[in-house]
Amino acid sequence: MEAVAKLRNYPTSPRKMRLLADMVRGITVEKAVALLEHHPQHSATPLRKLVLSAVSNWKQKNEDGDVSGLVVKTIFVDGARSIKRMLPAPQGRAYRMRKRSNHVTVIVDVKPVDVKK
Repeated sequence: MEAVAKLRNYPTSPRKMRLLADMVRGITVEKAVALLEHHPQHSATPLRKLVLSAVSNWKQKNEDGDVSGLVVKTIFVDGARSIKRMLPAPQGRAYRMRKRSNHVTVIVDVKPVDVKK
């Protein structure tokens, strides 16, 4: 049984967060947490907390389950609201600056066992 955790309106551009999400997708939870714990990018800390939250949600659903076989089954990053600001530009003009944010969804599940006939 899978478990879901969501992070809403985190103030980082979706493009930067997707770089981390692509690294974590499909690997075991222990490796993902270790990788995110030592990653220098600023967005790694909330993403690590989100993976741990998904593991906690999975534990609540499966009280007798083993956490060692958990895998980050799905992780995706969607764009959220953008805050629009104006920057001064030459000759009295102004440029629009968009401060982007994102939504992240993590789904963890037990790794399926391959049965060969």
